[in-house]
Amino acid sequence: MRYLLTTLGAAASAAALLLTTTGSAQAAAPAAQHVGPAALYAPSALVLTLGHGDEAATATVERAVTLSCAPAPTGSHPSPESACQELAAVGGQFGLLSRTPDGPCTRQWDPVTITATGVWQGKQVGWSATYGNACEMTASLTEGGSVFAF
Repeated sequence: MRYLLTTLGAAASAAALLLTTTGSAQAAAPAAQHVGPAALYAPSALVLTLGHGDEAATATVERAVTLSCAPAPTGSHPSPESACQELAAVGGQFGLLSRTPDGPCTRQWDPVTITATGVWQGKQVGWSATYGNACEMTASLTEGGSVFAF
């Protein structure tokens, strides 16, 4: 009989301990599960490439940089501040960075392809342009352009 009372007492103590611990963990759980927004800005993080070839999918990438504009201009781009300002001025529309070339360039066919992939102000970006050669690319990009100056 004594054995039965000791066993029941131990079982009751273990159950009380388990219920107390579980109740405390559940009471603390809602505070631990509260997750607020990680950021209050739309992300802007891009990978910019420059390579030789007449298509983005088959071009041999020679240079690539990262550019993140939010919350602050950073990345491996040599001038992230001016590149982010330039992109903001055209609303992230990479096609507006290009213009009709007005400088003298040879007609040599050595295609250069530039690409931008990633996210601009929360929207996915996948853009590319191909130029006949490096001179045409430089002459076509907006004067003082820094986005693809790497």
